[in-house]
Amino acid sequence: MASTFDPSLSTSGMRPPLASADAPSMADSLPSINFGFEDLRNRMAQFTAKFDAVIERGRKQVLEERNQFHINLAELQEDERMRQRDIEIINLKTQTHIQTLSKESAEAAEMHAAISSITVERDTRLSKRDRLRQQIAETQKSIAQRVESQKAHAKHLDAQSRLNNPELDFWQDYLCLRIEGAGREDRLKFVYSHLSEKDWEAEGWFELGTASRDYEVFHCRPKLDAEALEREVDLVNEDRDFGAFLKRMRKLFAETMN
Repeated sequence: MASTFDPSLSTSGMRPPLASADAPSMADSLPSINFGFEDLRNRMAQFTAKFDAVIERGRKQVLEERNQFHINLAELQEDERMRQRDIEIINLKTQTHIQTLSKESAEAAEMHAAISSITVERDTRLSKRDRLRQQIAETQKSIAQRVESQKAHAKHLDAQSRLNNPELDFWQDYLCLRIEGAGREDRLKFVYSHLSEKDWEAEGWFELGTASRDYEVFHCRPKLDAEALEREVDLVNEDRDFGAFLKRMRKLFAETMN
């Protein structure tokens, strides 16, 4: 049960009556209490010293760590710079290597193209050489055959000339005929004179081919009738009577010019 506040019970009611100046103070009557302020001060001083030491060590540690951090950061930056430089060098070398590879690839392609071109040209020349060799062999064979044929024909002509020289001299005198070269070994030119009564100096001639067994007339002046000329050539190739052929040819020239 709560009690009511009574002012008469306050500390003022417990005060002793005012005393005179000479009366002893109440504080003097209180017992002396030792609070240990000195010890507390010492302990506070020790704590402060320890705290300051801890703070100082912490500060030094922070400074050392900060300095070490800056050193490590500088080293990392230097390493980063060196790595960046190494990367740039590697990139430069890579680009140079790529350019070298590209150049070598282009040179290799050019070399392959040149080799292919040379190979094609070599094959073409080999094929051409083989064809030329074959043509040379065929030509040599043909030349050999012609040489043999000409030798045989020469022998025949030589044998025939031995028999026909007196007769040929007769026909030259009788037919007013002279025999000349036609600029080729297998052709003779027969020239007649005294063909025209109006001009005894006028001449008629024809070129006779002797390369084969059958005779062939290539050129004649003045121009003779083609059918009559062909008929005379066929006749001499059939009967081999050359004297009669020369006589008939003179008659054709005389008829043409008169």
